[in-house]
Amino acid sequence: MPKINYKSVEEIELIRESSLLVAKTLGEVAKVIGPGVTTIALNKLAETYIRDNGGVPAFLNYGGFPYSLCISLNDQVVHGFPGKYELAEGDIVSVDCGVILNKYVGDSAYTFAIGEVDETTKKLMQVTKECLYRGIEKAVVGMRIGDIGYAVQEHAEKHGFGVVKELVGHGVGIRLHEKPEVPNYGKRGSGIKLEEGMVIAIEPMINAGRAGVKFWDDGWTVSTVDKKPSAHYEHTVAVKRGQADILSSFLYVEKVLEEKNNN
Repeated sequence: MPKINYKSVEEIELIRESSLLVAKTLGEVAKVIGPGVTTIALNKLAETYIRDNGGVPAFLNYGGFPYSLCISLNDQVVHGFPGKYELAEGDIVSVDCGVILNKYVGDSAYTFAIGEVDETTKKLMQVTKECLYRGIEKAVVGMRIGDIGYAVQEHAEKHGFGVVKELVGHGVGIRLHEKPEVPNYGKRGSGIKLEEGMVIAIEPMINAGRAGVKFWDDGWTVSTVDKKPSAHYEHTVAVKRGQADILSSFLYVEKVLEEKNNN
């Protein structure tokens, strides 16, 4: 059995603070993301905002990762490098952010559409986000890890999309990746039993086409084998009785996006 670090009520509140700084950072990214913006500019903005608010970027130098954000474009699934690429109309971009604040980690990701995207990609993004919340519904005391994975997989595959199996969600706490692993596939009633005090990152990575992925020579970037787009959404969640407690938030991002759409 993997060693799980159960969190006290006080520790969960510290993880919530970190997760809300992640949420606000993604909100700052949402304000500027759009055609013509370079992905490295988003990285710089996020790092500055995190540090200005007393945090440290959790990804920077983690296992040698050289940036503060993972920015994954189109057919990239996760762990993409920010760079000089200018975002263009029709792109989708997963922005994954982690923060250390008061020694505790927060972790969340959101997939943005740049301008208008095609109907399949729009549906992929919607279904992937729905998969996240289907998984979160199962993050309650008495359920099992396999129940989360099953909920994600069943919803994605029902819509004809591929579920990435080589990469998984994880426990969150003082370290960015703790036990247990949280796959986006599985059998109902299988795996570790969920208990009060567990804090996990649930993060569906769903492909428009085949489930298969390839790993790049940079040691980090992962993309789809068929070059079709992939979407990724992630929340940090505390397991509770009756209903999971979502510690991160998309409210900051979605408020900004709504304001942009109304202008």
